Amino acid sequence: MLEAGTVKIDCYISHGCQSENSLKENVTQAISLESCDAEVQYHRIDNREAERKGLKGSPSVLINGVDILPGEIPGAS
Repeated sequence: MLEAGTVKIDCYISHGCQSENSLKENVTQAISLESCDAEVQYHRIDNREAERKGLKGSPSVLINGVDILPGEIPGAS
C-alpha cells in the first residue's frame, strides 16, 4: 500500500525494447527534479500481455495507473 503523496510509476518494457536504459535514467532524473516520493516498478512483458493491458508501445509508463503517452494501437512495439 502506498503512503499518501507517493506516486506509483509502472514501466512496461517489451523484450526487444532498446530504450530500457534511457527510460530508467529519465525516470530517476524526473523523480529527483520533482523531489517526489515514488514507487517505481519495471515490468518485462510480451506483446500478448501488452495487448491484454491495453498498452500502446514499449516502453509504456503509467503514473498512478494513467498512461502518460497513450497511442492508437494496443501492443508492444
